[in-house]
Amino acid sequence: MPRLARLILPGVALHVVQRGHDRQACFREATDHLVYLALLRDGLEKSQCALHAYCLMTNHVHLLLTPPNVFACALLMRSLGQCYVQYFNRRYRRSGTLWEGRFRSCPVDSARYVLACYRYIELNPVRAGMVSSAAAYQWSSYDGNAGGVEDQLLTPHLEYLGLGHEESRRHSAYRQLFAANDDPAFLAEVRDATNGGYPLLGNEMKSRLAGMSNRRLERRKPGPPPAEESGSTGSLPLF
Repeated sequence: MPRLARLILPGVALHVVQRGHDRQACFREATDHLVYLALLRDGLEKSQCALHAYCLMTNHVHLLLTPPNVFACALLMRSLGQCYVQYFNRRYRRSGTLWEGRFRSCPVDSARYVLACYRYIELNPVRAGMVSSAAAYQWSSYDGNAGGVEDQLLTPHLEYLGLGHEESRRHSAYRQLFAANDDPAFLAEVRDATNGGYPLLGNEMKSRLAGMSNRRLERRKPGPPPAEESGSTGSLPLF
């Protein structure tokens, strides 16, 4: 079965996940994280992608970014992945691949999904049992988004800016987002969407895209597809 073409919507945030091959560690020491973040900074400048949130886990990476065009994210991830693998292989005297195939992604739109995705990304170390709070993990964007430090990698998303007119109020409102427990339904939804390449869209954007293309915007329910969907290729920007 052919894999679903990646859906890229210029100007719409994208949740990106890249995993280590066979779940092997991609970061062994603090220096590895620093090198990756330096390469990420260079890649963002070249691709003109805006980064909103990130988390470097032991064997995978989460990014929330907005690409300016359909090619920018792929350009960023290809350059970042190749340069980091070259560094990693030299440092640890190894050869071969480091990443598990191509990165996975899903477009994210609306306050509900964008801010929930910020939170999902930065709480990964807590869910993994590595730390007791998002603030305790060094290799994520939480401190930058919550006002603990200035993180020059980050560009605030419009939904993040909507948390408050003043920076101090935004930071306070952002920290409050982390006071609640995870919503199991959202965790399942974001994982399914990212692994399957389906968008997480608000009703307005979903309606707009539904009128532009016959491409499915969510996972098809079990059973044969409706006759009108058969053979549809769609006309959304794909990559």
